[in-house]
Amino acid sequence: MAESTVSREQHEKMRALLDRMSEAATNWLAALSPDQRRKANFPFPDDDQRTLWFYTPTEQGGLPIVEMDSLQQRLAHRLIASGLSGPGYVTAATIMGLENVLDAREDWRTFYPGRATTHRGRDPLLYFISIFGEPGTKQWGWRVGGHHISISYTVVNGQIASPTPLFFGANPAESHFVGPGLLRPLAGEEDLGRELLHALDADQKATALLTPVAPRDIVQSNRRSVEIGAIPRPAQRLFSQTVPDAEVRAFVAADRLHESSESTIDPDVEAVRYEQTPKGIPATRLTTAQRQILVALLRQYVDRLPEELAEIHRTRLTTQILDAIHFAWAGGSEHGEKHYYRLQGPRLLIEYDNTQNDANHIHAVWRDPEGDFGVDLLAEHYRHAH
Repeated sequence: MAESTVSREQHEKMRALLDRMSEAATNWLAALSPDQRRKANFPFPDDDQRTLWFYTPTEQGGLPIVEMDSLQQRLAHRLIASGLSGPGYVTAATIMGLENVLDAREDWRTFYPGRATTHRGRDPLLYFISIFGEPGTKQWGWRVGGHHISISYTVVNGQIASPTPLFFGANPAESHFVGPGLLRPLAGEEDLGRELLHALDADQKATALLTPVAPRDIVQSNRRSVEIGAIPRPAQRLFSQTVPDAEVRAFVAADRLHESSESTIDPDVEAVRYEQTPKGIPATRLTTAQRQILVALLRQYVDRLPEELAEIHRTRLTTQILDAIHFAWAGGSEHGEKHYYRLQGPRLLIEYDNTQNDANHIHAVWRDPEGDFGVDLLAEHYRHAH
């Protein structure tokens, strides 16, 4: 995030936010034993580790919450909350809690790929936290990752880089309470996307609809950076390389994920292939009412962030570059049908899908094609340093 794009007041707010994050990270690290800290603390930038991210349940770098005592767990959650808004943290905590619901739905039998110690396959404590560098210094970062959550922050010369990839998922996407009411952690991401689709007239919808068949997953999958020409990865490639192939194959079969080859492309997959030129309908072709829905949809992703950071990204996405954003859809248009959408514009990629488990399993990610993991600010820093 360029310094010139923020006002003095916003800069002061960002400094306060950064201080909160630094304090939370410092306090958590200080509470760890030497062995725990060796797992949790990596050098900065350590790009090989720092730019890895997963949304599958897979053993990964960092210290899992399950290996912390209760005080350490509280401090870990304080760190997680420092990178989210209040509602964003509620969503994240609910997603973690859904692991209990999913465990029950799978009859308490699923295992956790790559986990050597005694474990539950679906565990609200199997979320891994990593610190890169020393909190409070000019360059450092932190990450939390686990099933259906990935949050990454990078700080370069006292500036918070683009807070992406920022991934939330939900399985099940809908769960019934006793009596009326549903638990839907990502209801806004789903409902507003469909509302925008239904608001389009026939000609607009023909432009927005890429294919009547939804892809099996988000198109960029968990790639380290946004890649031109990408299609969804085979499920086996969504797990850490440290996990034995046999375990991945067994889990993929148990989880009913699709096995496929990136070398075999059918027309429906080709239709959603990611290209530098956005697909779908541009915001310039939307009416005022339709643009209001688009803005509300964008805010579902931006408002996951702490208010100080969300304010800056809201202004950029919903005013400065709104006209350049395209909305694309694939799959069915009604609730319960498999579906996918994409929002793409300058330094913006939002992907959402609800296709697995009979369209009751959501993936929703916000990415910056030029700045994930702070690569733009780091490149600028190294240019000046040399």
